[in-house]
Amino acid sequence: MALFSYDDLTRNRVTASMESYDRLYENHLFKTANSIYVSEYDSYDIFLSHSYNDRTIIPALKAELEKLDYKVYVDWIDDKLLSRDNVSKDTAKVLQKRMKQSKCLIYATSENSSSSRWMPWELGYFDGIKDKMVGILPIKKYENNFRDDFKGEEYLGLYYYIDKDTIRGENKEALWVRESLSKYIIFDAWLNNGLKPTERG
Repeated sequence: MALFSYDDLTRNRVTASMESYDRLYENHLFKTANSIYVSEYDSYDIFLSHSYNDRTIIPALKAELEKLDYKVYVDWIDDKLLSRDNVSKDTAKVLQKRMKQSKCLIYATSENSSSSRWMPWELGYFDGIKDKMVGILPIKKYENNFRDDFKGEEYLGLYYYIDKDTIRGENKEALWVRESLSKYIIFDAWLNNGLKPTERG
């Protein structure tokens, strides 16, 4: 079992420039004179809530999750017309639509999360519309200074946490949803069937 780390994500950083995301992802955001339109046909497995101060590692985290066959939404990558600096009703409406189009929200918590204006709002909104479909993904600063279990501070402790590990008997990495080190379930069963972590003793 392992939590994600800055070291891992920096080593695996996506080397392609953000322009390559322009080619990889069709942008369905259109700005008109008075409003922003988001396609009703988009759907995502994961809405990745994060601090923009982590922007150097978020493309690598998105790529890691996509390697596991999940469709991941990151606002400034997928909807480039949104301004992270501008807290506006139009931006909030787009994010609300994107959250409704997503099966779950992964809250990528790091030392930068407390400075984010959007993360607490996204967490509260998503939890209100899709109960029990929020997971906390801790990003530790260094590989060797963090235990592999996670105890969320304050309200983050109310939610399951996400980590990665190999599937027993297979040489395949997967995401896991945990309540504790011994109480967990594979991510797909939680995402697609709403199953809860169970005690594995």
